[in-house]
Amino acid sequence: MVVFKKILDFYINSSLHVALSAFALVSMTQYFFGVERDLTVAFFAFFGTVVGYNFVKYDAIARLNKTEIKKELKGIVFLSFFSALACFYFFLQLSWESKLSSYVFFGLTLLYTLPFFPNRQNARNWKGVKIYIVAVTWVGVTVLLPLQEAQISFSFDVLLMAIQRFLLVFSLVLVFEIVDVKLDDPHLQTVPQKIGVEPTKKLGYVLLFLLLLLEFFYTNNHHFLPLFFKLLVCGTIAIFLFFANENRSRYYASFWVESVPILWWLLLILTGF
Repeated sequence: MVVFKKILDFYINSSLHVALSAFALVSMTQYFFGVERDLTVAFFAFFGTVVGYNFVKYDAIARLNKTEIKKELKGIVFLSFFSALACFYFFLQLSWESKLSSYVFFGLTLLYTLPFFPNRQNARNWKGVKIYIVAVTWVGVTVLLPLQEAQISFSFDVLLMAIQRFLLVFSLVLVFEIVDVKLDDPHLQTVPQKIGVEPTKKLGYVLLFLLLLLEFFYTNNHHFLPLFFKLLVCGTIAIFLFFANENRSRYYASFWVESVPILWWLLLILTGF
């Protein structure tokens, strides 16, 4: 049991779990727009997420406490280095247009992590900004990038997908912010810090309702089963929101909540869609 817990902790702490969610969401986008199976963008998103998230999480430790890295984070550093090489390999396979877009999303990651201006904090510490940067970056990587690589022109349906993905990620992050409401620096001004936990949950329910409502505005109508899956996914997130509180374990958000996109993807695979 102890060995299993260590493996699970490494799987979560090394960002493999959240990277698998990114892989799943890219695959979902390709499915909904009938894109021929192309793993290049999906793997680029997977390895890029590992590198990006580990860079965000461990950058401060890397710069301030190198001995701790050698002692506790050696495996994560090695995995991140391998992922960086793999990410660069798949980056080279992208079209030049997709490469340019990737620079934008990479820039957002750097802005989120590094202070670009003297005596200024990074964007992660700007009041109330973190959740928007995270949601926009995920929209770019999991919606716009795979469609751009597939040479699908921007359309009303693409806009709807981008808005839905933004609402999905925003709602998921709300669960994280509720769980971490006592741990987050008050200066961050996260949503539950600004408006309270219960109003944050209600906001999440409204966003999930809007996500489902937008499904009926697609010009290329989707089949009933994918719509049912979206209803199931939104219902699952709503349940996580309802039971979220600051006393939940770290696995509540970092494993179970981040499993929602993976569940959605697996349901489509198992049903043959």
